[in-house]
Amino acid sequence: MQEDEPPHVPARDSALVRPYARTGGRTAARHDLRLETLLSTDEDRMYRANNDQAAMMRLCLQPRSVAEISALMKIPLGVTRVLLSDLITLNLVAVHEPGDKPNMALLERVLTGLRRL
Repeated sequence: MQEDEPPHVPARDSALVRPYARTGGRTAARHDLRLETLLSTDEDRMYRANNDQAAMMRLCLQPRSVAEISALMKIPLGVTRVLLSDLITLNLVAVHEPGDKPNMALLERVLTGLRRL
């Protein structure tokens, strides 16, 4: 190595970042996010996000579940929940929770369809 050359610094690969570093050491999400909770966003909100957030938001351009996001981002579920919770707090993604009461008309149609089989 010549004296004029700066020392080699490896490129920063997001896959090499430890999960706890992405959350700043936080392990608890501010929002209760179940595996099946759907989240979505639109491109108008993307300009407010940093690089890590934008990558997660791109997945939410079509509604996705917490489990899908975790799998596609290849990060642990707990870390995904913390990061998604941050996005919800910043109003960068919308949460789509199922209603409290089941849709009885839909359940009756499903039951009718099953009886026909």
